[in-house]
Amino acid sequence: MAGTTRGDVTGRRTGAGRVKAAAALMGAWVALLWLLEAVDLASGHALDAYGISPREVVELRDLVPAAFLHFGFGHVAANTVPLLVFGFLAALGGIRRFLAVAALIVVVDGLGVWLVSPAYSVTAGASGLIFGLFGYLLVRGFVDHKPMDIVVGLLIGAVWGSTILLGISPTQSGVSWQGHLFGLLAGVAAAFVFRRRRPRGAAALTV
Repeated sequence: MAGTTRGDVTGRRTGAGRVKAAAALMGAWVALLWLLEAVDLASGHALDAYGISPREVVELRDLVPAAFLHFGFGHVAANTVPLLVFGFLAALGGIRRFLAVAALIVVVDGLGVWLVSPAYSVTAGASGLIFGLFGYLLVRGFVDHKPMDIVVGLLIGAVWGSTILLGISPTQSGVSWQGHLFGLLAGVAAAFVFRRRRPRGAAALTV
């Protein structure tokens, strides 16, 4: 009968722990979005003031809060599934790395919205982060030279690619294509900024 090594057991425990941690984090993240929208509704939409209004210096303080706020429960619902899926897949690579990636996406995306959005507009929502996580997952495997992550990136590209392309199209009214575009670019950049360093002398991986 084949035995089980300590390394196998430790590996399984580590893998299970990452799955639980990623699921718990994204479940809590999405729950927070719904809770904030409930508070917004109860307060007469007072939280909508924390969306990003372009090119007003005081609005720079809203770059992060805007990524957690939405304009109605339909808006939250539309963002829930892709945020759960993309966030979970990204967080499997490590919670600290995920939080760093998410922070970079939110800040860069918010700055992009602040700089180029139309005057008198107000932008809020998690879609910039969603587009960023899509870009991150799409290229992460190639940057890190990890075949499994490459497969994941190709799969989400096949499933959500057309939706992402539509989301960055300037022809859609009432949609912040600027936020989507800057989020996507920030996510791709995050894959390079937070790429995993290979030990010196490690052989290059071919796929």
